[in-house]
Amino acid sequence: LVKLVESGGGSVQVGGSLKLSCAASGYPAFSKCMAWFRQIPGKEREGVAVIGIDGRTLYADSVKGRFTISQDSDQSTATLQMNSLRPEDTGIYYCAARLAVSCATLDSIVFKNWGQGTQVTVSS
Repeated sequence: LVKLVESGGGSVQVGGSLKLSCAASGYPAFSKCMAWFRQIPGKEREGVAVIGIDGRTLYADSVKGRFTISQDSDQSTATLQMNSLRPEDTGIYYCAARLAVSCATLDSIVFKNWGQGTQVTVSS
């Protein structure tokens, strides 16, 4: 049974930092792309960052230079380090994963497995 569990959301002031973690289980090792998406009120779900088996990453333009996605050596946990947070980063953040070799997309439709989401609130 595939399972993704996020943790680490919360509230922070503008310019602050948060770290989100996603624990993945039920996948073969070294087999998947892991990504973070966010749902901002009034907007469609947006891809934030993705990391592949080889460690290659892809970021949304809105978070480049501020957010960093990483994973541990067996891909059991993916982490999103968020720095220089802005009010427009407020939303529900979801971890997602899919079995794939190439991970160069942030299109949510190709991701089959999702976590329950964690709230991130940035206040000014």
